[in-house]
Amino acid sequence: MKFTASQIAGILEGELEGNPDIAVDKLAKIEEGEQGSLTFLANPKYTQHIYTTKSSITIVNKDFVAEHDLSTTLIKVDDAYESFSKLLEYYNQVKNNKTGIESPSFISASTTYGEDCYVGAFAYIGENVVLGDKVKIYPNVYVGDNVRLGDNVIVFAGAKIYSESVIGNNCVIHSGVIVGSDGFGFTPNAEGEYKKVPQTGNVIIEDNVDIGAGTTIDRATLGSTIIRKGVKLDNQIQIAHNVEIGEHTVIAAQTGVAGSTKIGKHCMIGGQVGIVGHITIGDNVRIQAQSGIGRNIKTGEVIQGSPALTYGDYNKSYVHFKNLPKIINRINEIEKKIGREQ
Repeated sequence: MKFTASQIAGILEGELEGNPDIAVDKLAKIEEGEQGSLTFLANPKYTQHIYTTKSSITIVNKDFVAEHDLSTTLIKVDDAYESFSKLLEYYNQVKNNKTGIESPSFISASTTYGEDCYVGAFAYIGENVVLGDKVKIYPNVYVGDNVRLGDNVIVFAGAKIYSESVIGNNCVIHSGVIVGSDGFGFTPNAEGEYKKVPQTGNVIIEDNVDIGAGTTIDRATLGSTIIRKGVKLDNQIQIAHNVEIGEHTVIAAQTGVAGSTKIGKHCMIGGQVGIVGHITIGDNVRIQAQSGIGRNIKTGEVIQGSPALTYGDYNKSYVHFKNLPKIINRINEIEKKIGREQ
């Protein structure tokens, strides 16, 4: 897709300086730009590159004043970074604006769907599924029986949504995601053999949730696993049965949350964090990467380590951790000295 400078200026409500008809069809870093590419300048430390960039169009802040000649067409806006992000969002909307039903695909006769939906080739949609307006289901997606998808949901290729799952409006589910698979529920008998506990609940995902590639969210044993509105999950995260994640919490890759744990609102959880089951994490909690959480966490805590300590205590303790060999040597010397004196 090509966009002219005048079209981009119109989308961003920006001021155009240069050739209004010059067109771009790709994006580039300002220092790596080439003809036909669009870039932006938001960080002052990259200003030098605007005089040498070969990008056809550059988005800049309105207060930018060129000190040398430019070969690039400028679009001046209030906030170059925010405008560039807005343009990326617009580009994605245009790129993903697919409609219609591709063949071969299977859609149950009992499925209902809204306006402007897209179902890609080799997708499977089961019984009694309800699709909202402008739902996009890419090729090789599986949607089980009795699933509900809200408006403007995008399900990328290869994702699997098991039966009874409920997904709200404006959600994005990336490739390889599995929503609603069985929770890890087994119980030992008298002989020590593990028998499966039926997982009869479902998964509820509220509005404006993004789920990264390869992430898995298990259905509840009873009731629902719940992902509240605005949650953002990175790639390769495991959310176990009956977990609840509060509004606008973000979780980075390779984190695992065990069953029945409740996570509050506006939390930030780093990568490779392990969280045990049946605990409660309060609102506005910050958990540093690779921490191991084995206890309840109060609202507002910032923690790190495995097992996790408060962030301040961890940093103080780490000073001693790294000096342990020296401390041991000093203790040994003191013991030797005491031994000689006796």
